[in-house]
Amino acid sequence: MRAAEAIGLVAAARTDTDLFGADQPARRYRELVAALHPDRLPADPAVRAEALDAFVHVTTRWQARRVTVLGDYRLGTPAHSGDLADLYDVGADRLLKLPRRPTDNDLMAREAHALHTIAERGDPRYLPYVPRLVDEFPHRDAASGAERRITVLATAPGLHDLDEVRRAYPDGLDARDVAWMWRRLLVVLGLAHRAGLVHGAVLPRHVLIEPDAHGVVLVDWCFSAAVGSTVPALVPGQEDWYPEEVTRKRPAGPGTDIAMASRCMSWLMGPRAPRELHAFARGCRQRSLDARPNDAWQLLRELDQVLDRLYGPRTFRPFTLTP
Repeated sequence: MRAAEAIGLVAAARTDTDLFGADQPARRYRELVAALHPDRLPADPAVRAEALDAFVHVTTRWQARRVTVLGDYRLGTPAHSGDLADLYDVGADRLLKLPRRPTDNDLMAREAHALHTIAERGDPRYLPYVPRLVDEFPHRDAASGAERRITVLATAPGLHDLDEVRRAYPDGLDARDVAWMWRRLLVVLGLAHRAGLVHGAVLPRHVLIEPDAHGVVLVDWCFSAAVGSTVPALVPGQEDWYPEEVTRKRPAGPGTDIAMASRCMSWLMGPRAPRELHAFARGCRQRSLDARPNDAWQLLRELDQVLDRLYGPRTFRPFTLTP
């Protein structure tokens, strides 16, 4: 295996199976390490830097396959694979978040800062809408010397992301079910915006719901930014979901999150969206940030007015992922 092939394979892999294969993982690991080892790389500084990053990633993922101890936490196989990090169930409804690449430590720091800020400034009634930061600490890998920033987040059981919801309802979800998800998503955005933060990546994979109690949790604050600053990065493969101020590296604001949230809701409803809700969502996605709504709390009141005209007074509507 050549270095360029190995770099490409590492960059594309989201899971251990993608990276090491299912039949002979140890053999694939040895092939990758041999191709990416610093002693065998070409002199080109750019190639060497990319290969070294991939080498660190491979060795870290391989070691994580075995039970290991990081700080006070005992790790086994990852429970989830996120955009930047692998998440390990460490008991007591907590997940340890280990970035796959040391170069993403800055994004991990952004998430920790955002969760600290929201916890300090936010209305306690709405804090369950975001993960709770339980612990954070650095860890230096003994084999590679790379240091990673680790966080531990409190979780709620029984959560499902919107990708899973849409798979359960491929023809679109009834707007009355989308309504409670939309309302709660605006609540968490209002919570963040009043704390001076933009989430920056309101994507279906980051919006989690608890079907029975109609709970919503917005996760992955690694791409968050202060209101008026630029979103630091885009989630690979999700570029089409972002409004143009993000893709053009312009300052983001509350309207950035509102536009992405409304797109998630329109995507959930699909062709089943009532005309009034379709128009409401379209108004949240004006091309210019200045033309969009910028107050999630006010927008929630306006959404409630639309819903009241469509369906009358709110009533609890049981929801299941089995259509």
